Amino acid sequence: MSLLDIDVQACRVRQQRLLEYLRAAQIEMAVISSIEHIQYFVGPRFAWTFQPLAAIRTDDGHVTLVAPERRMPEIHAADDVVPYEAQWLSTLRNDQRQEASKVLANSLGNVAQVKRWGVEYSCFSRYLPVADTAEYIDLDPHFLQMRRRKDPDELAKIEKAIAGTGRMYEVARQLIRPGVNELDVFNELQSAAVREFDEPLTGTGNDYRCAARGGAPRNRNAQPGELYILDLGPAYRGYFADNARTIAVSDVSELQDQAWQQIMLAFKHIEATVKPGVSCRQLFEQVSEVLSESAVGVFNHHLGHGIGLFPHEGPHLNPNWNDTFQEGDVFAAEPGLYDPKLNVGMRIENDYLVTENGVRKLTPFPLELKL
Repeated sequence: MSLLDIDVQACRVRQQRLLEYLRAAQIEMAVISSIEHIQYFVGPRFAWTFQPLAAIRTDDGHVTLVAPERRMPEIHAADDVVPYEAQWLSTLRNDQRQEASKVLANSLGNVAQVKRWGVEYSCFSRYLPVADTAEYIDLDPHFLQMRRRKDPDELAKIEKAIAGTGRMYEVARQLIRPGVNELDVFNELQSAAVREFDEPLTGTGNDYRCAARGGAPRNRNAQPGELYILDLGPAYRGYFADNARTIAVSDVSELQDQAWQQIMLAFKHIEATVKPGVSCRQLFEQVSEVLSESAVGVFNHHLGHGIGLFPHEGPHLNPNWNDTFQEGDVFAAEPGLYDPKLNVGMRIENDYLVTENGVRKLTPFPLELKL
């Protein structure tokens, strides 16, 4: 079995980690509503147009998955899989969550007796016929903390997504020249990622504009002297990449090269500094100081963030959080410098895995403004 496929054993291990928490917190039943966490714990990934549910019973670890009847998975880490009617004559129902909740309640059979429920406050719906005196405990913080440490099956999908960006940048360097249209570049890059994955993307992300800090592609042609920031985040089977390269439309100016050299110093500091236990906030401050020494340009956004089932997750390389790097984190670091003199600036971003003693770079493709 490939790590890119559903790894039932990995899902079962994650279920056991969750059960340890549920038992310590005296939570009797956990209900999982988000498609991301159903994938994380049970395996199948459902399209956003569906609203499946999963439940884990704390006493014996029994897992029930309620899935769209026309999307019943063959491979999963559930003990019971029961269908709900997500469509009528091929029309998607707008009351899917209510219907899935009814099916789940019927399958569990004892919902009125459960006193302490673990749910995702961010997306839980109160359709289950639970007792009026039941207590709800928010599982979102624990889920997000669990996801910090990437398992091998998760890392394999992230690295596949990153390989998609590598191919996209190869194509971009062939395309970008004076007169190229942003929409044409976007279309070609999406096609390159699909070819790399051999299947449709489950997410596209991020920035595809020339001579701009970011944004969706426009019907605009690149001009000589401009810098083209491509901050790409394709997702493979639900797991996101997120890395950036800045490509010069024509020749690189002296100021542009100076700014690029300063960003390379920032990466040198990041790669020499990050290890388990290091403060993300302190790293942000240190890299900000490195970038402030540039002859041109300002750095005025976050330094980076974790990636996984969501484009931005922990750890946060941002002074508004006080995270600490942990072994198993996968994060993106994206120093940038911006100034009109740079036409309009540059952002370069690498992805890293935090190891026991440091980091492993996951984005080996070229960093230069012009090859």
